[in-house]
Amino acid sequence: MIDQPTIDRILDVANIVDVVSEFVTLRKRGVNLVGLCPFHSDKTPSFYVSPAKNICKCFACGEGGTAVHFIMKHEQLSYFDALRYLAKKYHIEIEERELTDEEKQVRSDRESMLIVNNWAQKYFTTQLYEHVEGSSIGLRYFKERGFRDDIIRKFELGYSLDERDALYQAAIKAGYKKEYLEKTGLVISYENGNASDRFRGRVMFPVHGLSGKVVAFGGRVLKKDEKTAKYVNSPESEVYHKSNELYGIFLAKQRIVKEDKCFLVEGYTDVISMHQSGIENVVASSGTALTLPQIRLIHRFTDNITVLYDGDAAGIKAALRGIDLLLEEGMNVKVVLLPDGEDPDSYSRKHSSSQFIDFIRQSETDFIRFKTRLLLEDAGNDPIKRSSLITDIIRSVAIIPDNIARSVYIRECSAMMEIDERVLLNEVNKIRLKKDEKRPSPSVTPPQDSTIHNESSKNETPDVEKSSDETKSKPSPFDALELALLRYVVRYGERVLYDYTDENTKEKVIIRVAEYIHSELEQDDMPFRTPLYKQILKEALLHCGEEGFVSSRYFLSHADPLVSRLAVNLISEKYELSKIHTKYGEIKQEEDSLVHLVLHDLFGFKYACIQHQMQEIEGKIKDFQSKGEECLSLMKEHLELNEIKKALSKRVGERIILKM
Repeated sequence: MIDQPTIDRILDVANIVDVVSEFVTLRKRGVNLVGLCPFHSDKTPSFYVSPAKNICKCFACGEGGTAVHFIMKHEQLSYFDALRYLAKKYHIEIEERELTDEEKQVRSDRESMLIVNNWAQKYFTTQLYEHVEGSSIGLRYFKERGFRDDIIRKFELGYSLDERDALYQAAIKAGYKKEYLEKTGLVISYENGNASDRFRGRVMFPVHGLSGKVVAFGGRVLKKDEKTAKYVNSPESEVYHKSNELYGIFLAKQRIVKEDKCFLVEGYTDVISMHQSGIENVVASSGTALTLPQIRLIHRFTDNITVLYDGDAAGIKAALRGIDLLLEEGMNVKVVLLPDGEDPDSYSRKHSSSQFIDFIRQSETDFIRFKTRLLLEDAGNDPIKRSSLITDIIRSVAIIPDNIARSVYIRECSAMMEIDERVLLNEVNKIRLKKDEKRPSPSVTPPQDSTIHNESSKNETPDVEKSSDETKSKPSPFDALELALLRYVVRYGERVLYDYTDENTKEKVIIRVAEYIHSELEQDDMPFRTPLYKQILKEALLHCGEEGFVSSRYFLSHADPLVSRLAVNLISEKYELSKIHTKYGEIKQEEDSLVHLVLHDLFGFKYACIQHQMQEIEGKIKDFQSKGEECLSLMKEHLELNEIKKALSKRVGERIILKM
């Protein structure tokens, strides 16, 4: 386990902008940064990063938190593994005690599979360089393809020996379980208990996920055998979903952001050769049709994508359907058609980086124009084919979300296809109308924008995931009021609300925000109804007097994702006041009126509780109409509560000032 001082060091160093920008393209917006949310299908930026608070939050889906929780969610890691990830990033040494056998067993399958894949990558690379077969066959193949040694090591290429179970035996000897070797697809098991290596006799291409972890492998056979598949890939697993991955994305993401453009190619060697030529903002769909998850992965880093095609006309037409998905996601799509007989791999090996880039700049064409010209050539003068082509082009134009871009394309297609612009516009509108009719109405109400304010946020109800027990129980009628108080606990729990000297003991008494809220609720027997809120208040009480304790930081970095997510919602503010608001006078901050606001919301909560009790009593009085004695007792209690309610009503409505 990681000790608390080390955790504190990691939290101190981990910069939310630095961490998030590795996965999301961020742009400045006021004092915050904003980008496309990586946790849902986000076409307009709704993912806000606050450098001042060192947190992030999506105001559409509600995901967010500290750097630790961002990594937990994005990389599907446990709390402590996310801390290890950040420690490695910031070169912080972690001293941990040895895990017990029981704790090792608790580790998830996913983590174990990633560990096995990491070992396998190192094993394949070792065989490539240190084994006779690996160097004479595998390394020789890569060299003949023109790959430099630094590029081979950069992509961590390797070789799997042409033996039945060489990897399997080495893995078992190294202490790895057969179970995880099977789940990752590195070995294939048989009913008789035997196992064989999946990739034997192949050069190996590790597939790295966005974070750099090896999630799968691709193996190319070097023997000419018609019965043997040229490429074999890892099967789908807990750590690998082919439709979600792009080969080369880990090495390309920073360059994509810098160049604000991504090149899309087809295969492993295309990516590797382009890197060797100096073009690093390139990824491959690995021979599969382009999918929405892959597109959204690229869209996190740039709006601009250029697809590189070889001269195979049949292959281009088959790939056009996937490109339409890029348009639908609002991306700017361009196409480069390489000379006949060339692919990105071969072309990059024959030309320098500058020559390749110049060719791309001169050759890249807007996708709609490219598609129109391609299909027009195919249709010739055949009216039926031309009619079909026009329908196809119109469908592509209709899915473009941006109105201005769509209008420009309609105008240009009208000129290219020699069709009245109004006819095309009418057809595009028909398609869009049908699509809107089919689209289901949203099931989630859009979140309200939160702003900086001088009053307490009573009506803010954060979107919090509930445990199974909580969802079964009826929500508290005082949820919004409880949250208003909890917000002070999370934001300012350790702050001194007021202090005084005890007249009897002459000792100085310090009352902190969390302590005061708890004592007020306890003395009137009005505790929080929601278990999660109770837990947070209890932990704040436990720690608020400790030296160095900061309530907001403690709950933001809490190991329980329910607690941390609620803390983010209570602390997040999507917008900040611009400079013009402070130009003619000082804006009063919430901290300046903390005493007034805490008391105001406490009395508001108590008022609501009293009112609720009175309503319950009124219901009982109706039930006890025939029992005079019990009814009188209830009426007396009702009168007493009404007097308290009147007093609270005055306190809620007036400005409360206490001496500090």
